[in-house]
Amino acid sequence: MNTSRILLIRHGQSAFNAAYEETGRDPLLFDARLTAKGEAQVLAARELLKDEDFDLVVASPLTRALQTAFGIFEGHRSNPHFAIEALHREHLESSCDVGRSPSLLLAEFPTLEFGHLSETWWHVEGEPHEFGWHIEPPESLSERIALFRAFLAARPEQRIAVVGHGTFFYHLTGSFLPNCGMIELDLDAR
Repeated sequence: MNTSRILLIRHGQSAFNAAYEETGRDPLLFDARLTAKGEAQVLAARELLKDEDFDLVVASPLTRALQTAFGIFEGHRSNPHFAIEALHREHLESSCDVGRSPSLLLAEFPTLEFGHLSETWWHVEGEPHEFGWHIEPPESLSERIALFRAFLAARPEQRIAVVGHGTFFYHLTGSFLPNCGMIELDLDAR
């Protein structure tokens, strides 16, 4: 592994986060977008990271992560390469964790590459939940975490920013990040 720094960044507040915080119930918002508060959090993160160099930004293909990654790093002085990776998508437990097809994502984010994603890149195995989506079992999440660690370890870039999700990052690091919270990942630590 050549990487000297991996910075994990949770996405800004999404419409799902705001609604769930208010009601405690799944608001049935699929692939939720950022709220105005989330966009402000992204701008604050952009300001905080404006003088740091990154070679690569790895973003989850869920819209809130793409909006966050783009909002922080589009036009960044270090001109990092963007990579979309489904391994660190959110643990599918709620409506917001159901994604959109690569063609729909490409229409909204035409400068990003989605061709390597399958048409349904989120968890769809097993019996569907009463509202129609498939709850991802813990062993599937654990397998993805191991694969994502290996993905990062194999990257040649020195400075990587990873934009993703609270539950995935919690299981990866043991720390729960607030919206647009950041933590460095040490791949040698378990």
